[in-house]
Amino acid sequence: MGRTRALRRLASAGATGALTLSLIAPGPVDDPQPSRPEPAANTTSVGPPVFEEPRPPLLPADFRGEGRYIVRDLGIDVPFTWQGRGGDSQMTAGGPEHPIWFTNLIYRNTLYTLTYKWPGIPPDPPRQCDRVGFFNRQIFNDLLKTARFVGPETLQGTTNRRVDHWRVGVVGGSTQPGENPRFPIALGDVYVDQRNPSQWWQVLQFGFQNLFDPALDEWFTMTTFSHRPGQVTLPDRCPPPT
Repeated sequence: MGRTRALRRLASAGATGALTLSLIAPGPVDDPQPSRPEPAANTTSVGPPVFEEPRPPLLPADFRGEGRYIVRDLGIDVPFTWQGRGGDSQMTAGGPEHPIWFTNLIYRNTLYTLTYKWPGIPPDPPRQCDRVGFFNRQIFNDLLKTARFVGPETLQGTTNRRVDHWRVGVVGGSTQPGENPRFPIALGDVYVDQRNPSQWWQVLQFGFQNLFDPALDEWFTMTTFSHRPGQVTLPDRCPPPT
């Protein structure tokens, strides 16, 4: 969807950040790419309409977006960027002048997380950059294919956005129905453009991946999102990919 080893192990930590619905006002899209065809005019239908589930969210190979990262219970609302280039991607929330500052990356088939600042975490000694392990865009998109379609919605703000709401979760324990032991590990609500599921507008993440936050949740919302190659830079503190 951001800051601990568990946090970055469970999602595209470069996809692990996050924000709230009506209170958030995303801005104009740079280059919408319609992919849902309009119904033909002057056609007659026989019988009830057939529901076709839209395509699930997709993380594109190249993109750049800006928005806000919000943790409501901590009163945190800081700038947020998410960029992708050639399948690699990087999330960055906050900065040196903000109460939080972290970055998550998918870089050369490796997942990284680095927290510079977080409330209650001493700045010295500096936290290490965690090379979580093998991970890439394909694995992330395969996980998104398991998402459940919640329904079409409108994100209200300065500009109302028509989105498809999806829910994806990671559950530990038995995969069989009935009285079998299982427990939730992570949950994400993803809101993508109804015309283009690779156009991301909002994400809510909840679960063990957010252990630094008492409420275990975080939001991010995008004010801009374009399909132009962004910049992905591995911090000097991070070890090279394996």
